[in-house]
Parts: sequence; structure tokens; C-alpha cells
Amino acid sequence: MLTRIDHIGIACFDLDRTVEFYRATYGFEVFHSEINEEQGVREAMLKINETSDGGASYLQLLEPTRDDSTVAKWLAKNGEGVHHIAFGTADVDAEAADIKDKGVRVLYEEPRRGSMGSRITFLHPKDCHGVLTELVTSAAVESAVERAVESNER
Repeated sequence: MLTRIDHIGIACFDLDRTVEFYRATYGFEVFHSEINEEQGVREAMLKINETSDGGASYLQLLEPTRDDSTVAKWLAKNGEGVHHIAFGTADVDAEAADIKDKGVRVLYEEPRRGSMGSRITFLHPKDCHGVLTELVTSAAVESAVERAVESNER
């Protein structure tokens, strides 16, 4: 089950300048930043609010670190702007399988590592009315689920 909008991904040419815009304009501060070598991006997560399922909602600002990254190619074609929407779920594997059974193409055979230790996969935009869609199980939510399963097994 999808539980929240985890984040909105925004592609940008200059991460520092874009972070400053969101800080100065809306008061959003960087909650987490990292370089994801596999995805070829430098990113900043700006926390918007907490959510009832123990997660949070963020803006994810993405600057490519290499020209062959998906985000670099997207920027070259589209310019800066909304790149994707991500929905949170307690179980990215089960959610992706359920959505795949409904005829939507899942881009990764197995979920990959995402921001802040999360597990992620993407859905093909052509199957989602032109919107690149990400499914996310945050590390915090995944840990809580694992602890609940362990306590039930005792």
C-alpha cells in the first residue's frame, strides 16, 4: 500500500544555487545530502513535513555528476524542473510486484539503494501518463517493519 508522497524529485544544473532558492524563498533547509555514484547525481533532500506513518515528505534536488547519467540526459532534453514523483511504501518489493501485475513496467528487476539508505524502484513514465514514478521504502520504515516482524516471531 502506498502511504504518502515521499518526495518530488527536481532536476537542476546547480545544486547549491537551487538549494539557496528553496531556503531563501520557502525556508526549507537541507535535511540530508549525498552523492549517489550509481545514479550519477549529487542530491539534497529538503524535509517538508513528518507523516503519520513515521516517514516524511521531501523535495529532492538532483544535480548530475556525469554527462551519461539519467538526470543529465533529462536536463539536456527538458531543462530544469520536476523530474519524478515518489510514493512511500512499507514494502517496495511487494508494491512493485503488485503494480507490475497490473501491467505497469517496473524499471529495475530488483530495488536499488536510494537516498538515505532507502530501497527504490521506478515505474515507466509511458505507463504512468507521462510521469516517472518512484516507489520508496525508507530505511527508517524498513527498520520499523523488520523490528515488528522480529518481535512477532518471539
